[in-house]
Amino acid sequence: MKVLHIITGLDTGGAELMLYRLTQELPGVQHFVISLTSMGSVADRLAKAGISVRALNLSPVNLVRSFFRLYSSCRAINPDVVQTWMVHSDLLGGLAVRLAGVRSLVWGVRTTDYSVESHSTRLVRWLCARLSRVLPARIVCAAHASLLNSQAAGYAAAKLMVIPNGFDVARLSESLGAGEPMRQTLGLNRDACVVGCLGRYNPAKDHANFVTAAGLLADRFPHVRFLMVGRGLDKANQALMQHIESTGFPERFILLGERSDPAVCLNAMDVFVLSSCTEGFPNVLGEAMAMGLPCVSTDAGDAAMLMGSREWVVPVRDSKALADRLAQLLALPLEVRQQMGAQARQRVVEQFSMSATADQFMNLYTSLVTAKS
Repeated sequence: MKVLHIITGLDTGGAELMLYRLTQELPGVQHFVISLTSMGSVADRLAKAGISVRALNLSPVNLVRSFFRLYSSCRAINPDVVQTWMVHSDLLGGLAVRLAGVRSLVWGVRTTDYSVESHSTRLVRWLCARLSRVLPARIVCAAHASLLNSQAAGYAAAKLMVIPNGFDVARLSESLGAGEPMRQTLGLNRDACVVGCLGRYNPAKDHANFVTAAGLLADRFPHVRFLMVGRGLDKANQALMQHIESTGFPERFILLGERSDPAVCLNAMDVFVLSSCTEGFPNVLGEAMAMGLPCVSTDAGDAAMLMGSREWVVPVRDSKALADRLAQLLALPLEVRQQMGAQARQRVVEQFSMSATADQFMNLYTSLVTAKS
């Protein structure tokens, strides 16, 4: 079976990493990957795994030429199934592959709340909703919240389905213990309690919420440090630095920017925070759980479902509630927090393995190929 994946870009992100993990879990399938924009760190990983990857470097000025290249690539590959990832590739990829005669098209919906996205992205999503009745054979949502939101937006309800993200716990476990050397490098002693977040600087991730909550906590917990990891989370980000300065505790924040070792960064934390105002299925939260971290999350996307309880879930955009719940967690004995982390890890192992997710995708692809034969 030949599966062509079309994705907006291949920098590190939830959808991009999920695509990579899926290709590794379906070794009997011949995978091809096309990035509408540029290559990135995930493209390197795909290429090292022997998967064909190309980038169209799409921009407004070369839209027509890039679309034709996408159409031509689809014709040349002649895939059995096409899987698109995220809204822009759903639209452009959907139009190109249907013109190329491919009917086994699977769209991928990952975002829940588009109110924080640009006007152009919201327009693309509106078009996708209208075209969903004729372009894709199925529409895979990464979260139940995404399915309900997509249905409300006008997507073809009969085509919507949920396949949650899966996690490679064994691979993540390889980084257990590697966080201690990082802590030493960062000057964090054993008494320090590290509360961290991980994810690119983006309005959807609401890092302002994290910083504000951290500022509310800092005076009450002098031993706590706040670790921020992800693209754009560095001192060159003036808006972020101004916000951190406004807390009155800038020396308590550690900004590492984008890293190639996110699991090691998670292992350097004692508590993980998801501060997003919108999510689909929050990959990073599941990875933090798989690393055995106690977590506090906003009620974004399927975060509560992933955690299995609302006990440590707070409303989005409510920094005081986030700070209060973190204070409650930090007040617990270390042994209790470690037990919470162990329970979180076990939940991921039992219910969100990558192999189970890959089986669901394979069953879907097989059913589409069988239906057209």
